[in-house]
Amino acid sequence: MKLLHAIHDFLPRYRAGSEIYTFELCRELVARGHQVTVLCTEYDTDRPHGSIVRRAHGGLPVLEIINKWEFGTFEEGYQSEDLRACFEQVLDEVDPDVLHLQSFLNLSFDLPSIARERLIPSVATLHDFNLVCPSGGQRVHFAEKHVCHEIDPDRCARCFRDTRFYSQIDATRNSPEWRPRKRVHRIAWKVKRRLFGEPARARVPVSAVDIEARLRRTEDVYDSVELFVSPSAALAADFVRFGMPKEKIRVSDNGLVPLRCDTARGRSAKLRIGFVGTLIWHKGAHVLLDAVAKLPSDTYELLLFGKLDNVPPYTELLREKGEGRSVEFRGEFGSGDASSVYSQFDVLVVCSLWPENSPLVIHEAFMAGVPVVGSRMGGIPELVTHERNGLIYDAYSSADLATALMRLIDDPSLIDRFREALPTVKTIEENATEWEAIYEEVASRAKSTRAME
Repeated sequence: MKLLHAIHDFLPRYRAGSEIYTFELCRELVARGHQVTVLCTEYDTDRPHGSIVRRAHGGLPVLEIINKWEFGTFEEGYQSEDLRACFEQVLDEVDPDVLHLQSFLNLSFDLPSIARERLIPSVATLHDFNLVCPSGGQRVHFAEKHVCHEIDPDRCARCFRDTRFYSQIDATRNSPEWRPRKRVHRIAWKVKRRLFGEPARARVPVSAVDIEARLRRTEDVYDSVELFVSPSAALAADFVRFGMPKEKIRVSDNGLVPLRCDTARGRSAKLRIGFVGTLIWHKGAHVLLDAVAKLPSDTYELLLFGKLDNVPPYTELLREKGEGRSVEFRGEFGSGDASSVYSQFDVLVVCSLWPENSPLVIHEAFMAGVPVVGSRMGGIPELVTHERNGLIYDAYSSADLATALMRLIDDPSLIDRFREALPTVKTIEENATEWEAIYEEVASRAKSTRAME
């Protein structure tokens, strides 16, 4: 079967849960004899907007669309004529039997409908909320530092203007070579320049009306995609609450490549606390640092693994919080080093502040024999059963997290008890078998439709 997997970013430049999962799933599907191509985007100011770069990663062919956010309107950020033309070209080249959407971010809401016009069925994995949250998919209002339990268009408009996506549009629009892509916008742009001269700063207006229009557009996405798969029940329930038809969504967790490691480990004099993830605000590392500041300094060691230059001001804040304490910033690590990384922990803390789906790091910790202390957010409590294989705490409370960690310091036998109850993690092989059945299911329906026509 010919399969096209579409995702916002891809390895090796972007290494997060959805990218790693997509790579491993695609690699397993190739091993089973399928032809798999990855479609992704890249924000590259040195290459023409809308161009397609052909490369490979780990034996997988990758088609990379250069998306420089050369948009004249907010709408073009989620349904762009340029990206539509690129996708048409990709479909001509790949001619897939099934389109598997891992994300819509940086791509276009048009992808499944374009595929459907060609009688190519689409399925989608829901890794986050990018369909309903234009600010990255975490449902976090960054300026106001809170989770959006409801989708409020006025608040969304304010939030989007504080994101890197808006900064990218602004930077592109204010570059000397920029001009609007649509003809009607180019005409208006030229008239304004002639009448008023070069504007000091060209801004893309974003209002609640724009957000509402984007939300309405998601209804077409729901209609065009044959099946959505959510790795957690929590994320699925939220999407149904936000308007996705219940019959269109199925809950099934992602699979992983097993870690090759010795899960047996002795006790250390101090509690070895680990953090693995992106060093950005909504991953909550600052809450963890505030929590360990409340612990006796000689009772713990904290090791943080994550790219240090992702958001430099935030990393600097974390360094300040960790100064003078038993805290080490270890940076990122390669895929082959995961086993050695997790072997350094007695416990992993997953301190997410957003409704996390089914975090890769929790599954990795379980495979490595490491219990988890996790925040009460999203799908985390579905994986970490409080008092059985780990502890759950209130996400925004550093005091609550400190109390949980102090329990492990005071009673190390809890760690042994939690280790014995760690669940089995679904393998990527098992997951690939599930996806093969789904692909056959939707492809068979597409063949029946073609036959009737």
